[in-house]
Amino acid sequence: MLLLIAFPILEVTISILLAGIIGLALGYMIRVWQHDKSIKAANTLAEKIVEDGKKEVEKAKRESILEAKQEIFALRKDFETDMRERRQIVVTLENKVSQRDENLNNRAVHLDRREESLSTREEKLDERKEQLEQLNSKVEETLKEQETKLAEISNLSVDQARDIIMDRVRESISDEIASYIKEEEERAKNEVVGRSKQLLALAIQKYASETTTERTVSVVSLPSDEMKGRIIGREGRNIRTLEALTGVDLIIDDTPEAVVLSGFDPVRREIAKRALTTLVSDGRIHPGRIEEVVEKARVEVDMFIREAGEDAVFTVGVGRVHPDLVKLLGRLSFRTSYGQNVLKHSIETAFLAGKLAVEIGEDEILARRAGLLHDIGKAVDHEVEGGHVEIGVKLVSKYKEPKEVIDAIASHHGDKEAESVIAVLVAAADALSAARPGARSESMENYIKRLEQLEAISNEIPGVEKSYAIQAGREVRVIVKAEQIDDLSTFKVARQIKEQIEEKMTYPGTIKVTVIRETRATDIAK
Repeated sequence: MLLLIAFPILEVTISILLAGIIGLALGYMIRVWQHDKSIKAANTLAEKIVEDGKKEVEKAKRESILEAKQEIFALRKDFETDMRERRQIVVTLENKVSQRDENLNNRAVHLDRREESLSTREEKLDERKEQLEQLNSKVEETLKEQETKLAEISNLSVDQARDIIMDRVRESISDEIASYIKEEEERAKNEVVGRSKQLLALAIQKYASETTTERTVSVVSLPSDEMKGRIIGREGRNIRTLEALTGVDLIIDDTPEAVVLSGFDPVRREIAKRALTTLVSDGRIHPGRIEEVVEKARVEVDMFIREAGEDAVFTVGVGRVHPDLVKLLGRLSFRTSYGQNVLKHSIETAFLAGKLAVEIGEDEILARRAGLLHDIGKAVDHEVEGGHVEIGVKLVSKYKEPKEVIDAIASHHGDKEAESVIAVLVAAADALSAARPGARSESMENYIKRLEQLEAISNEIPGVEKSYAIQAGREVRVIVKAEQIDDLSTFKVARQIKEQIEEKMTYPGTIKVTVIRETRATDIAK
C-alpha cells in the first residue's frame, strides 16, 4: 500500500523536475535569442549612427570648404583692392618724383645762370675794388700832405688839433646835453609816476575785498537772564572755572540776555565763546562739564585754524606751504590790526602783489606767496620776543622759503632796503590794502577830530557860511554866502579848500569837496 502511494509521488516529482529543466532550457534559449536580437539591434543602431556621423562630417566638410572658399575670395578681393591702392600710391609717388626731378633740373639751370651772373658781377666788383684802392691810396696821400701843411701852418700835431676841436665841441654842447638829460629825467619821472598810478589802480580794480570791522570783545546771547545765575554758579565756582580754563574775563552786568567775553588773546576768546555757547544751549553747567566743553572747543578752534590756513593757501594759489606755516596763517584769522583782519589783509596783499607782478612781467606766484606770508610774524608776536617783522623772517627762514619771500617780509615796513622787485611790490600791496577806504577802523576820538578839522578848514575860507562833513569824512559840503561869492567863484573856493585839505590833513582815500551857492527870494501873499 505504501508502494502504491509512493510511486505516484515519485512520478509527479520527476514530472516537475523535467518541466523545470525544460523551462530552464526554454528560458535560456529565449534569453539567448533576445540577447542576439539586442546585439543585432545595437549593431544596426551603431551602423546608423556611424552613417549619420559620416553624413554630418561630409556636410561639415562641404560647409568648411565653402566658407574657406568664401574667405579666400574675400581675402583675394581685399588683396586686389590693396594692390590697386598701392599701385595708385606708387604711381602718385612716381609722378611727384618726376615733377621734383623736373623742378630740380629747372632750379639747376637757374642756378647755373645765376652763377654765371654772379661770376660776371664778381669780376666787375674786383675791378671796382682795384679802382677804389687806387683812389684810397691817393686820398691818403692827399690827407697826409694836407696834415703836413696844416701842421706847418698851425705849429700843431694832428692829435693836438683833434683835442682842441673836441674841447670846443664839448663846451658848445655841454649845456645842451645837461638840459637834455634834465628834461629826460623829468619826463622819465613823470612817466614812472603815471605808470605806477595806472598799475596800482588796475591792481585795486581787479581785486575787491570786503570791509572789516574791529571787534575787541565777544558777546554771547542768552535765552533769558536766569541763565546768568547758572553761569555764575554757587559761590561763583562756574564762572571761576570757565575764566581759569580759557584765560578770558566774563563780564556779567545789567546787559539784558547777554554775556560779554573780554580778553587780549582772540584765540582764547573764541574758545570761551564756543564753550559758553555750548553750555548755554546744553543747560548743564558745572565744573566737570565746563572742563569737557572747553577742551572740545579748543579742539574745534585748532581744527578751524588749520582749515582757515589751508583755505587761504588754496585761495591764493601759491602751491605747497609747510604745515606749520599753514597753521600760523590760520591763527591770523583771529588777529586784527587797526580793526582789519590780518588773514584777510594778507590774502588781499597777496592778490594785489600778484596783479602788480603780472603788469611788470615778474613772477606772479612768487609775489603772491610773499604777500601771503608778509605778516606771518603777527601770529606769534604776543608769545615771542621781538617785532613781527623779525619773527616772520626767522619763521620763513626756518622753513626754507625763497629769498624773495624773506626779503619781502624784512623790508615791507622799511626796516631795511628792499633787494628784489618782489619785495617792493609786496610793500606797495601792503600799503594799498591798509590804506584803502574801509579797510581799517579808527578810534571814535580820532574820527571826530578828523571831521572837526575838515569842517574847520572849510570854514576858514572867506565867504563860507557853513560846512558839513558827511560820508564818514569822505565828503565835505560847503554852503557859501550868495552875496559874497558868485557862481564862478565857487570853483575857486572848492579848489582852495581842496588845497588846504591836502596840505594840512592826513587821510585814507579821497575827500570830495562840494560847494553850494543858493539864492532864495521869499515873499508872502496876503
